[in-house]
Amino acid sequence: MDTTQVVWIVVGIVVLLAIIAVVAVLARKRGTAQRQRQQEKDRHRAAEMREQAKATELEAREREAKASMAEAEAQRAEVEAERLRQQAQERQGDAQGLRDKVTHHVQAADEVDPDVTTDKDRRRGS
Repeated sequence: MDTTQVVWIVVGIVVLLAIIAVVAVLARKRGTAQRQRQQEKDRHRAAEMREQAKATELEAREREAKASMAEAEAQRAEVEAERLRQQAQERQGDAQGLRDKVTHHVQAADEVDPDVTTDKDRRRGS
């Protein structure tokens, strides 16, 4: 082997190593760029997920508020129903008092009326 062949072999090895180095650098840059694109996509996706979580949180708070309002309305209705029950009982008592008064007046009228026979008249033998 003469010097020229050795030089060409060395040059070929250097060129081959240079090509391998360029390919490695380009692959590394491509991989870095791809990772950066993926990271950007992931950031964007995470931002969307956070926005969706905020919207869901807001909806949950709205539903809780509506539930609280419904509960308060139900309690108010229960209080109103109890008040109406008490009012009905009072009016029932008033009505019973009037019925008793009517019965007493009818009995008093029957005792005064000579055409009506009462238990008292039957006992006397009239």
